[in-house]
Amino acid sequence: MNNMDRLYRAALDRGPVCVGLDTAEAYVPEAVRGHFSCPSRAVLAYNQALVDATLDVAACYKVQAAYYEALGLAGMEAYSGTLAYIRERGGLVIADVKRGDIADTAERYAAAHFSGDFEADFVTLNPYMGMDSLGPWLDAAERLEKGAFVLMRTSNPGMRDFENQELKAGGRLYDAVGRALSALASRHGGVSGYGAFGAVVGCTGREEAAAIRAAYGNLFFLIPGYGAQGGNADGAVLLLKAGGSGGVINASRSVLAAWKKTRPGCDSIETAAAAAREEVLGMRREIAARC
Repeated sequence: MNNMDRLYRAALDRGPVCVGLDTAEAYVPEAVRGHFSCPSRAVLAYNQALVDATLDVAACYKVQAAYYEALGLAGMEAYSGTLAYIRERGGLVIADVKRGDIADTAERYAAAHFSGDFEADFVTLNPYMGMDSLGPWLDAAERLEKGAFVLMRTSNPGMRDFENQELKAGGRLYDAVGRALSALASRHGGVSGYGAFGAVVGCTGREEAAAIRAAYGNLFFLIPGYGAQGGNADGAVLLLKAGGSGGVINASRSVLAAWKKTRPGCDSIETAAAAAREEVLGMRREIAARC
């Protein structure tokens, strides 16, 4: 059994929603921020409340490191505290760090994000320096029972610049990544049939989605782009298998700032967290209705 097996089971039990904790200070209600001595402490407290409110209805959490790096040393304490809190509560967490380097550098990155102050269950990786940039991560993942999601076909418009380029050998550049990951999964598969390394595949490319899902059956997908980036349930479910398995669908801003739509002017963390829970439940219903 690998860590992807745990995520596969969590998605079946609690639904395929991945809550993105890309938590900027502005996503915390203004009245709440005033109770904390600095923005990073407000962010951490809000994250903890969101986890408490959604733990039973979310498969996992994705924490984007850049939002915490922007707050300096105190922000990285909030990042570390967020990761630790999710894992202490029994949740699974993806550190969205998009690392990509080789040799000793990759080993150091793996040590930093699979253990110690910034330990997570999964990381995101950029494969464009080649498969030798993934090797140290795979070694560490197998030793420490961790996992990763590798950028394949992302949700941003700029994916057309490189990822979508046609190859002389056939297919797109993202297909070259998918084929390499699928071969890796075949050699390092878990009991659920998925490899420890899955793929990041955005739900904003509906025209390719069904073909991607059919081609890479042994890859578990992290599916960004839902909500604020323009993706929706109709596109996202095309990247899932029959019955809604095979991936988790990430939403960040639409969950973090749900209170702005349904409870404007709210003055408590609990109220904001309750709005986030309602957003996750609504997202789960939309996805289930289309599976």
